Amino acid sequence: MRNDGLKLEKIHADMLVIGGGAAGCYAAITAARLNPNLRILVLEKANVRRSGCLAAGVNAINAYIVDNHTEKEYLEYVRWDAEKIIRDDLVLSMAKRFNSVARNLEKMGLVFLKDENGNYVSRGKRNVKINGENIKPILTAELLRYENISVINHVNVTDLLLGERGVCGAVGFAVNYEAAFVVTARATLVATGGAAGMYRPNNPGFSRHKMWYPPFNTGAGYAMGARVGAEMTSFEMRFVAQRCKDTIAPTGTIALGVGAKEVNAKGETYASRYGLSTSGRAQGATTEALEGRGPCYLQTVGISSEQEDDLCRAYLNMAPAQTLKWLESGKSPSHFNVEIEGTEPYIVGGHTGSGYWVDTSRRTTIPGLYAAGDVVGGAPKKFVTGSMAEGEIAAEAILGDLPALPEVDNEILTSLSQDKIAEYSRRMTDGESLYDVFELEEAMQKNMDNYAGGISAKYRYNEKQLTIAQERIAQLTKMASSLTARDMDEMLHIYELIDRLTVCETLIPHLKARHETRWPGFGVNADYPERNDECEYFVNSRRRNGVVEIVKRPLTVGKERYEHTN
Repeated sequence: MRNDGLKLEKIHADMLVIGGGAAGCYAAITAARLNPNLRILVLEKANVRRSGCLAAGVNAINAYIVDNHTEKEYLEYVRWDAEKIIRDDLVLSMAKRFNSVARNLEKMGLVFLKDENGNYVSRGKRNVKINGENIKPILTAELLRYENISVINHVNVTDLLLGERGVCGAVGFAVNYEAAFVVTARATLVATGGAAGMYRPNNPGFSRHKMWYPPFNTGAGYAMGARVGAEMTSFEMRFVAQRCKDTIAPTGTIALGVGAKEVNAKGETYASRYGLSTSGRAQGATTEALEGRGPCYLQTVGISSEQEDDLCRAYLNMAPAQTLKWLESGKSPSHFNVEIEGTEPYIVGGHTGSGYWVDTSRRTTIPGLYAAGDVVGGAPKKFVTGSMAEGEIAAEAILGDLPALPEVDNEILTSLSQDKIAEYSRRMTDGESLYDVFELEEAMQKNMDNYAGGISAKYRYNEKQLTIAQERIAQLTKMASSLTARDMDEMLHIYELIDRLTVCETLIPHLKARHETRWPGFGVNADYPERNDECEYFVNSRRRNGVVEIVKRPLTVGKERYEHTN
């Protein structure tokens, strides 16, 4: 590989959207519809047609206000499930838009299952059924209808550009050819996914991609925000998903679809011992196994052939590996219970509270920078419609703020981006690295698994272990700084590793700072194994000169608006 630098692409937009998933696409669509003259650019690491958490499809809209229920009820449900650590204003503002977003998806062509009266078929109190294998292509087709939206696929954004007046764009590189991108923008929206791959997964080695959350979601949005000093919240509220063993297919499809109970190896239902919250369910299976009553199952034996067929079809819409496993093994769910297991921990604001600290309009603490979807903290249980609602809210805020957001001076831009472009070029060399990127990734995952509450540690950790984890992450970060790449694919892997390491650097101080165990299914602080009601606050952080500083902020119970004060 030549060491003569990368081709430089310079682009300007009024609104830059980083990440072409559900939140990013819907934000761009909203902005384009409201202002046809706005120059909007979407940068996507993969291809918007099949990218993000919806790449393989989904079989239900999990955040919907079913008839005879209200947005306030949804707020209370989220508060209960998250053990009070939520932002009321964020949850309520997205809940008010769930149904309108769903109706817009139907207008775009998404198929919602309906009863004989033409009403959506519900799946519990907050869910409706869809045929969602093609949800992302449908959303992408709507995105591409607007002439003032430009999409560039296969661009990996690594860093935000921070000027005196705030964020003024971003820098990244092409995944498939030798080029660097410098994008200036008056407003920048981060709408990337959460973080997977920091911990050793259930299925290591060749099958390491079989995880609950998309393996290509590396926490890039968190990392680029943290590096410019944006305030983050609730990283210690990790997410451990309860999933079907081996395939890591969602268990809710079975639990809600056929009313299957969770049972241990003795056939005992155990959920009541741990509570029915998301964390409680995860705690149940782990504890039952620890105490010798595992493995645990979803009790499907005896379901009807019609129910079995429904389950097989439902999984084909989002997790076909589960249907294939039943067919190939001959162990159909009506004759064999489905074994379940917990996943490795993830950082994902769509399910828990981890992410950017934002105001009600989804402005981050850095001027010119906005966030939506999985990267927004404080608003668990947003799922598809919540992520899209946040994209809509952020787009409306950007349009309102644009008159006050300045155009970017090209000289300042060159100054801000030149060091990063030089870094890209330094990595493109014929020389061999002292380390292999995948070896460092495996070392990171082993470290986090052993010392920061991974699967092998039964999700338990203490301060001494976290200190060891912190020291080793610092060592790995230093080692990663010297990695070189022979091609753009290797470049991508290097920066994905760097982003994961940055998320680890943020996560560990958060785990240290919460002196209690509030979500035992997601992690147990062995130094403080009980819940402490004096710890009802947000654990936030800001990076200053490379050091993560912890800030504790009070809860915002009852507030429907929140503005940044410092």
